[in-house]
Amino acid sequence: MPVLQAKDISISFCQYTKGLEQSYQKVITSLHLDVHAGEVVAIVGSSGSGKSLLAHSILGILPDNCQLSGELYYKGAPLSEVELSKLRGKEISLVPQSINYLDPLMKVGKQVETSVPKEKGNKKSVVRQLFSKFGLAPKVEEMYPFQLSGGMARRAIVSAAIAGNPKLLVADEPTPGLDEEGVKEALSFFKKLSNQGHSIIMITHDLEAALQIADRIVVFYAGTTVEMAPVRDFAGAGENLRHPYSKALWNALPQNGFQPLAGSQPLHDQLPKGCFFGPRCSLKTEMCEQHLPELRGLRDGSVRCIHAT
Repeated sequence: MPVLQAKDISISFCQYTKGLEQSYQKVITSLHLDVHAGEVVAIVGSSGSGKSLLAHSILGILPDNCQLSGELYYKGAPLSEVELSKLRGKEISLVPQSINYLDPLMKVGKQVETSVPKEKGNKKSVVRQLFSKFGLAPKVEEMYPFQLSGGMARRAIVSAAIAGNPKLLVADEPTPGLDEEGVKEALSFFKKLSNQGHSIIMITHDLEAALQIADRIVVFYAGTTVEMAPVRDFAGAGENLRHPYSKALWNALPQNGFQPLAGSQPLHDQLPKGCFFGPRCSLKTEMCEQHLPELRGLRDGSVRCIHAT
């Protein structure tokens, strides 16, 4: 049984047009995702593809003007708002995208203490153990965020995220702004956590980084899931991948020929009828323009394409 399942998730934002008429703009359409215990699932896609919105829906921290539909399950049980409020920060935790989430006016040790559950006893002792685990010296507890390097701040954020020993960790773009060594260090942290039984959802636009630690890759495009595939399929010329967009991402990497993909991802208010990737796809037929294909299982993965074999 998956630790988390997201089925047919759609998200719309309420907006006002001329004359103060209210309308809803759909930005996420039929997203699917699942993650098992001890597994690292990486969500990749360009900016605006819906990666962070899915993370916020899992944590129940979407803006008030959002309308969410679909189903979320945690350990097989429906994940309601009431249940989320009990689990958030405990069994389900977020590693935020920016280190600016650290309070600039509070010492780092005190900030991590606020994430330690009462039942764990001496909070200072727990923080010290966490910092030691991630290579942070005791003196870091008394430092303010501006005194930390980028790598140290990232480790402090991870420490706060796992202070409650979460079963599921959602890491939203955990590597931007880090140098090569910092990226390796951050990825190593998450791999160690998965080896200890934590489930990790890593949200990133960096496919190369994702391939270093993930067990499976989920590819998003224009607010929907287009493919879920084992990491082993990202090899060669991408012949084992199922969706043409996934193949294009793979072949756009420098080591794979740096092949550009013509066109750009459509805006949410300009989505084409039928397959969202259709206008950029060399396989497009009239059937592709009729409706958005269903996500279907194929060769130990899933794909949203009628031409995939």
